[in-house]
Amino acid sequence: MLSFNICLSVNLFRMFKNMFKSGCLVRTAHVILTWLTTLVLFLHNTDLRRCQQRGDLLQPVIFSSLVLLSVLLYFTVSLMDPGFVRSDQDAKGTTVDDDDEELEKMIPQEQSSFKQRRCGYCFLLQPMRARHCKMCKQCVRRFDHHCPWIDNCVGERNHKWFLLYLCVQFVAVSWGLQAAWSGIVFAPTWQQWFTQNGFLLGALGLTGVFTVVVLLLLGIHVYLASVNTTTWEFMSRHRISYLKHCDTEDNPFDRGVICNLWDFFCICGTVAWERIYIKRTNGIV
Repeated sequence: MLSFNICLSVNLFRMFKNMFKSGCLVRTAHVILTWLTTLVLFLHNTDLRRCQQRGDLLQPVIFSSLVLLSVLLYFTVSLMDPGFVRSDQDAKGTTVDDDDEELEKMIPQEQSSFKQRRCGYCFLLQPMRARHCKMCKQCVRRFDHHCPWIDNCVGERNHKWFLLYLCVQFVAVSWGLQAAWSGIVFAPTWQQWFTQNGFLLGALGLTGVFTVVVLLLLGIHVYLASVNTTTWEFMSRHRISYLKHCDTEDNPFDRGVICNLWDFFCICGTVAWERIYIKRTNGIV
């Protein structure tokens, strides 16, 4: 019986540990906070509640749809593959240039065969702009950063979805901030004021903090996408082998704001950044 209880305790401990490592608790907290805040906004005398009472359901429906969309995008970004390098074959990638065959003829063979390094952790060939994530324990193509709030890396495959999530989330939380403020009522004493507005003050503080944080993240990632760089490259370019020899303002992957944004949002496949790097550094247009 004692051994059975010990085995049961060990299995329960491992289960809860795996739940925490898998991000289950983080995702559950996100969903609970989101819908509790939404419920508070609809139960108090906010603009959303007043529209609902008048029979004007357009604003409440749009707001609820935005919240639902933000939750769906959160799970999309959180659960999807950010661009893991699973084998040496994945490190080869593809190119997005239509003139790739012509480009290969123009580049000398010794330059076109850019030497890839093996990752010191997973021992796979590491494509350019990839980095090993110690949290995910895998290399990620076009690594940006590991986000603890989504418990996933932001990389080549999900970066655009992360930016879209930030856009929707910003609209939702800023609207929630305005709705919470509209429901604040006055009272003759401080005690009555806190009693009547306690939950709304909590919603106001939560949406206010998230509005500022999401706005900062949104501005940063729009800028990074517009210049075709990543958080890791921007913060650590002095330590990155293919960037530390470039000038401070020189980015070999920058094709101009419009082309950068087009590539960022519209290209779905993997990119052979080595070829683009060689093309730019050798002045081939």
